[in-house]
Amino acid sequence: MITVQQAEDIILSQTNDFGTEYIAYDQALGRVLAENLTADRDLPPFNRPTVDGIAIRYTAYEKGIRSFPIQGIQPAGEPSIPINSETDCIEIMTGAALDSSVDTVIRYEDISIHNGIANVSIDIKKGQNIHLKGRDKKEGEILVKAHQIITPAIIGIASSIGKTSIAVKKLPKIIIISTGDEMVSPESIPSPYQLRRSNGITIQSVLKKYHIEADILHLNDDYEEIKKELSHSINTYDVLLMSGGVSMGKFDYLPQACEELGIEKLFHKIKQRPGKPFWFGKNNLQKLVFAFPGNPVSVFMCLHRYFIPWLEKSLEISGCSPGFAVLQNDIEVPFSLQYFVQVKLGTNQLGQLTAESVNTNGSGDFSHLADTNAFMELPLEQNAFKKGEVYRVWKYNN
Repeated sequence: MITVQQAEDIILSQTNDFGTEYIAYDQALGRVLAENLTADRDLPPFNRPTVDGIAIRYTAYEKGIRSFPIQGIQPAGEPSIPINSETDCIEIMTGAALDSSVDTVIRYEDISIHNGIANVSIDIKKGQNIHLKGRDKKEGEILVKAHQIITPAIIGIASSIGKTSIAVKKLPKIIIISTGDEMVSPESIPSPYQLRRSNGITIQSVLKKYHIEADILHLNDDYEEIKKELSHSINTYDVLLMSGGVSMGKFDYLPQACEELGIEKLFHKIKQRPGKPFWFGKNNLQKLVFAFPGNPVSVFMCLHRYFIPWLEKSLEISGCSPGFAVLQNDIEVPFSLQYFVQVKLGTNQLGQLTAESVNTNGSGDFSHLADTNAFMELPLEQNAFKKGEVYRVWKYNN
């Protein structure tokens, strides 16, 4: 049996780059950006007013001129209009292309217009109300760095630079396999000795956050069937996410089936609760098997503690490390295993993240997962944990 840290190190040593692909920018929301987005021209690409008003040459104002005949009207999206004399002005709209013959913009609110002449009665500064060409970014500068989740803002930036096809990280092909004769479909009415399947749906729902559409398969406790489907799946998919069949029961066939199929065991059992029987392995083509215990809370914890960090590292997503929170109540652990307790996160008056533990009835009690939003990872070396102490938390339901 290995420690949590050893399990993490082994799993993260098996990260894989699945390559990149180009997709339409309007289909890229939620995917992982695989290239830097750079400015295709200066931003803004021309001097432009930030208000509606008139544009003048400041030297005329310095000479005491306060009344400016209006030479024309400059809308946005049209060629710029120059003034023929420094004593003239143009009316100009926000975002229009400012001609080099003018260098200062005055708001409509600060002028009066009579008989085609704009009159200025306030103090002004040279260059006011102008967004200068290249002030935000120069051509070729990075606007968005790679290795982050594509947001609506990033899609907007991509469209503004004409990047209609974006390089994104390819996603691993994943199948979710649950096992157990006692598990029936969610649509079924279970007998008194059966349960409705939920682990596969839960895992599938978590993966949708990463835009992974995983397939789902359920297998009964039949050794030959399990072996046959495992053989097919390990050849078809990059990752197998399994629940059940890895403990010490007489119908827990997975470890033996994997061994016969040439899937190398990298570890089996971790000094943790929940999720102690977790099995992890790979074949010679670097296809991975994450085999979680069948209890719902074990699946949920192992998925967020081990698989999601592996996935995010494989996709090179930046800034996804776990957080830390201040424990809000005392906890005693009556066993020598690293304990992951369900907690509800909050914030104290100092702005610190806080965590209040929830009492449960073990790894089969999934009823509190909807009321909590993280697992707090308590150190293996101790059994008593006090209010005010700070420990690592792994978030979910976000």
